[in-house]
Amino acid sequence: MSPATHLPTAAQTAHPDGRVELAAGVALTDPRFTNEDLVPVPVARRRWTTYNFLALWVGMAHNIPSWTLASGLVALGMDWKQAVLTIALANVIVLVPMLLNGHAGTKYGIPFPVLARASFGLRGANLPALIRAAVACAWFGIQSWIGGEGIFLLAGKLLGHGWQTASAIGGFPWTQWLSFLLFCALEIAIIVRGMETLRRFENWAAPFVIAGALALLAWIAVKAGGFGPLLDQPSKLGWGSDFWKVFFPSLMGMIGFWSTLSLNIPDFTRFGGSQQAQIRGQALGLPTTMTLFALLSVLVTSGSQAVYGTPIWDPIALAAKMDSVAGTLFALLVVLVATLSVNIAANVVSPAYDLSNLLPRIISFRTGALIACAVGIVIFPWKLVADPHIYIFTWLGVVGGLLGTVAGILVADYWIIRRTHLELDQLYTPDGRYWYAAGWNWRAVAAFVVGGLLAVGGSYGGPFPSGGVIGFLQPLADYGWAVGLASSLVLYVALTRLAPPVERAAPTAYEPATTES
Repeated sequence: MSPATHLPTAAQTAHPDGRVELAAGVALTDPRFTNEDLVPVPVARRRWTTYNFLALWVGMAHNIPSWTLASGLVALGMDWKQAVLTIALANVIVLVPMLLNGHAGTKYGIPFPVLARASFGLRGANLPALIRAAVACAWFGIQSWIGGEGIFLLAGKLLGHGWQTASAIGGFPWTQWLSFLLFCALEIAIIVRGMETLRRFENWAAPFVIAGALALLAWIAVKAGGFGPLLDQPSKLGWGSDFWKVFFPSLMGMIGFWSTLSLNIPDFTRFGGSQQAQIRGQALGLPTTMTLFALLSVLVTSGSQAVYGTPIWDPIALAAKMDSVAGTLFALLVVLVATLSVNIAANVVSPAYDLSNLLPRIISFRTGALIACAVGIVIFPWKLVADPHIYIFTWLGVVGGLLGTVAGILVADYWIIRRTHLELDQLYTPDGRYWYAAGWNWRAVAAFVVGGLLAVGGSYGGPFPSGGVIGFLQPLADYGWAVGLASSLVLYVALTRLAPPVERAAPTAYEPATTES
């Protein structure tokens, strides 16, 4: 029997709307591969609507790094139209694997690391999970540093000059370190309360952040008396060969910005009330919000150039120029909510599940979240965003290439090999259908190694040699995400067809519930 023809078993129940859950009375019992955070979400608890997914994306897209994406592209020589176009196209492209991987979460109620078990094996799934967790921890640190910086700058506006000129530790005032730790504490306070609290937080955070961004636009428009200088700035690259040399690596970098969520989106869609809800919510929320937010950032920055004589891309620095105490407090609250909403959803949920998948009997969702927070604090996040070349080409480009490789394998396995058919109990069963060889599927590992090498082996610039780490692969480096996704997808399908895994008897990792007489 080929993997594509697996039919539902007595261990799971399929509902008319296509969603599947464990059958009544089935309890997963192997503590090496399951805990209460990793088990499939029962259909009765899958309640996220189109608005919930839309609010999730609005809350995540409206953050300081996404606001400054356009500034990074303008710094590389694009005009505002080229920058907004690049961001819009990138988010339409990354939406495709987002929806494809999200389908499995809604259908089966499983998180990303459990979905990865179908292709990588029960133990092998820790490879992509830990890579995703490492990236999320780094992003958590970046966002937390930016959120702490918002507290530091805007609090200094309220508390006086002494706050910002306090004695330095490690190159920064101790008050800035305190602001950083305070922001981390706020995030932890929310995440330890679980996913339902996160859903409620995102529901009200999304419209609040939109209102705050529009208020900032109205404020700068009044002071500027209109927009002009930045909007009239011509492109330094034109539309010729100079532009395309920058466009493609920039496009891959912009895709890399959300390539993280294109993997672990099942962590959220597992709570979806229907496939229609997650598809509509994400399609309405991601590309439209990111494009409009990029345009908004350009307009506000243009106004700042008209008012202050120089473009101010950082909304925190711009808000700090407000004369009103009430306005400064409002700006501080908007910055906090915007950064909290993206950092918790995008960068804490994933490593919490990923680390829990590594040691289910020891690490719960909450413990994993705390570990992620700790790692994010000690990786020097302020250095990752100091230079737009390093930020876009090195950080986002390399991350995008590696994660695109994993996405290609997941899409190939779920859609091409299995035709969306999974056996839920076997995803938690050692020596079962997804055990392969000692818990590892060598086909997925080989596809990941080769695809990852093709995607990022030619990386150049910044910390990498100018001729590329592997010289003959340098031409592929500018297309890292696309190269990684396409090559791993094709190779995984080819290896699975040429050397199909040996079918084994399917033991169970569950026990039927006993009935009392």
